[in-house]
Amino acid sequence: MSKKLNKNSATITEGPSRAPARAMLKAMGLKNKDIYRPMIGVANTWIETTPCNFHLRRLSEKIKDGIRKAGGTPIEFNTIAISDGITMGTEGMKTSLISREVVADSIELVARGHYFDGIVAISGCDKTIPGTVMALCRMDVPSLMIYGGSIDPGKYKDCDVTIQDVFEAVGQYSAKKISKKEFEKLEDVACPAAGSCGGQFTANTMSTAFEVMGISPMGVNAIPAMSKAKDKACFETGKLIMDVLKKDIRPSKVITKKSLENAIAAVAMTGGSTNSVLHLLAIAHEMKINLSISDFDRISKRTPLLGDLKPGGKYVASDVYKAGGIRLVAKRMLDAKLLHKACMTVTGKTIAQEAAKATERKGQKVIRSLKDPIKATGGLVILKGNLSPEGSVIKVAGYKKVFHEGPAKVFNCEEDAFRAVKQKKIIAGDVVVIRYEGPKGGPGMREMLGVTAALVGEGLGETVALITDGRFSGATRGFMVGHVAPEAAAGGTIAAVRTGDIIRLDITKRKIDVLLSQAEIKKRLKTWKAPKPRYETGVMAKYAKLVSSASQGAITC
Repeated sequence: MSKKLNKNSATITEGPSRAPARAMLKAMGLKNKDIYRPMIGVANTWIETTPCNFHLRRLSEKIKDGIRKAGGTPIEFNTIAISDGITMGTEGMKTSLISREVVADSIELVARGHYFDGIVAISGCDKTIPGTVMALCRMDVPSLMIYGGSIDPGKYKDCDVTIQDVFEAVGQYSAKKISKKEFEKLEDVACPAAGSCGGQFTANTMSTAFEVMGISPMGVNAIPAMSKAKDKACFETGKLIMDVLKKDIRPSKVITKKSLENAIAAVAMTGGSTNSVLHLLAIAHEMKINLSISDFDRISKRTPLLGDLKPGGKYVASDVYKAGGIRLVAKRMLDAKLLHKACMTVTGKTIAQEAAKATERKGQKVIRSLKDPIKATGGLVILKGNLSPEGSVIKVAGYKKVFHEGPAKVFNCEEDAFRAVKQKKIIAGDVVVIRYEGPKGGPGMREMLGVTAALVGEGLGETVALITDGRFSGATRGFMVGHVAPEAAAGGTIAAVRTGDIIRLDITKRKIDVLLSQAEIKKRLKTWKAPKPRYETGVMAKYAKLVSSASQGAITC
């Protein structure tokens, strides 16, 4: 094997002084021929805390087989994952966004320490997807990310169901709209096997974004988790990384301002998660690319909404795969002249070349045609105003409502808001305000799916608005505004809001305001005092001290 391909790993494997290192590698079964081949790090996020990543050992074995077949030596290592769905509604959910940084940091540490010539990162649950790519950006060696794939939908009363339906059933059961037997049956069938949550929630949103960005090989991520086709695709991906190494295709050649704009357009076109704003801003920061929160609104305004996908639509991720996959989304972008065509992908082809190979299942209704969009503009909107000068995010996929004005009902944590919903203290017209749940104040910027799903389940999804400096799950639907910045813990206007204040949300004007004078807001904030940190030691305290505003991606470096 050409020394050129193993120039990184040669640092720890070649020459008389490296005999101790070689001896230790041989203790793990490696032979001289393995040691002198290019060493490919296989960064696996397998863990038994979540079905999203539960099957990744199976896939990593296929990837390693492909690497060996193509002349490389795979070295697998592991990192963490937090299940958003399992921790939702608890203090544990605060660890989720923080885990993105730990995933990136841990992969970077192992890769730097062991001088891998290339890296394949395998992701699953929400934060492992951007976390793995952030690490690849930092290392900038030939590398790619592969997503473990979506769960298949469950079946209930002859309908496809996802975890979203279970969360919303909590509100329905509380409102006595469904029986205990129905509630339990739905819980039993909603998640039939391993794989990430099935709608165009955060995991599938980021998977979509990274295929169109080009850091994941086109056509692989969308294959469902338990499909035999996934195994074959993983084997081919193992072979592909050796080609990526030979061609020296690094993240810096793939992730550019234009490829980030392609990713944003793909999110907007498919009605993807608001979390994509945080994660793509973080990726841009890693690559030192000037991307702002306003770019999301600019791109979404010119991008039609074509994906009829849950949570706002009818279909799930496995339906996207059957319809033609993410390549079909890229083809729609190409046809609409929304695609930066020359952007390079890890396959060695441009994104336009990949998009041109799209095949569409006849009669599919999952990804609409350009002549029949769900909406003329995309699923993400950025709101600014006196309540959120730095910007906030709302997902409008599947909704026609563009205006809400009503009295605030203010809660200083998610639990208090959820309790109020269950006790039927929230009524039509209200604006639920949940604060001190931002990146610094939480810390960790919890998702509010428990509250938002309960509101929908109670029948208030169309008549109540919710705003928070925390986040939403990709499964959230309704008139819900997240990422309000500056956050309450940083002295943002949201800290000055009182129950009864009138809040106005105007999608058309991109405005979010509390109807108070600037003098009154300033007066209230003058007497405001930052709350005592909820954590004073450990990783949570460290994160709270380092983290930036949500408008900058909630980054820590």
